[in-house]
Amino acid sequence: MSEFEDEELAQSDGDEEDQEEEHREATSDHEDHIEDCSLTQEILVPGLSLLARTGNGLSHAFVKLDLKEKSLTDIALIKSFVHLRFLDLSSNHLSDLSPLANLTQLLWLKIDGNLVRSFRDQPVGTLPYLQWLSLAANRLRDVEGLSGSALETLNLTGNAIQRISGIEHHRLSNLVVLELRGNRLETTDGIFLPKLRHLYLAQNVIQRLEGLDKLERLTTLHLRDNQLETLDGINCNMKSLHYLNVRGNLIHSQRALRSLSGVAQTLRVLVLAENQLAEMDDYVACVLRHLPLLERLDKEPVTAEQKAEAEER
Repeated sequence: MSEFEDEELAQSDGDEEDQEEEHREATSDHEDHIEDCSLTQEILVPGLSLLARTGNGLSHAFVKLDLKEKSLTDIALIKSFVHLRFLDLSSNHLSDLSPLANLTQLLWLKIDGNLVRSFRDQPVGTLPYLQWLSLAANRLRDVEGLSGSALETLNLTGNAIQRISGIEHHRLSNLVVLELRGNRLETTDGIFLPKLRHLYLAQNVIQRLEGLDKLERLTTLHLRDNQLETLDGINCNMKSLHYLNVRGNLIHSQRALRSLSGVAQTLRVLVLAENQLAEMDDYVACVLRHLPLLERLDKEPVTAEQKAEAEER
């Protein structure tokens, strides 16, 4: 992860979390006053764009459709638009996604800010080419029934998910990026995704790091604003870990740094700010004694002088 990406990630955290909270509050206030609104040709046609060849190469069709903020409760009409590859249904009032089952060419699907409560009986897992899926700010409480053999990026930020059992390799065998910020998770247990590289779990209530030893390809682990007191659970099996953010937790003891010894050879960026441990007088030197290859600490580059001082102590 570059310096620019590191800083950009930190800057985006607060903005995304504020927007998600505002959306949840607004949607909750209006959910009892929703009027039926079915998709019509008049609503659909202006949202079509990106003319491309169809799968058989013999004709052309619009493959992109933008239907965000249309107050939709029913999208049955969409069934016949079988050539769609990119679909944005954000900020509507949808709970039933069954009409999407016909859209087998979909690559990209955004359903943020709707009323989806479960993956059960939804067609997401039947879309053979779907690579990018976002259901941020819905009403999900678990991930049972979730699947997608081609999915590479999954965003479930801002739901009410309390457990992540069901996220398994045979159902999501190609997943690389998983976003679960702003849910109600208490543990990381349940994620068995050997190809996963980026895992975002900020703004939950996580107290225990469990099951992470299965994530051998993970490079980014984001755990800001949880309830961690230790970093037990991070171990040498996580042999690709490069970036770790545990800002705003309850970490107070140097024992947490000893827990990172197993990833000392790969870890290059560590964010520990807003923990009691970060208030120690010799904080930087203490961290570098445990992690001598670190390049950035709390967004600041580690200097040669700081490394030399840590070696002398």
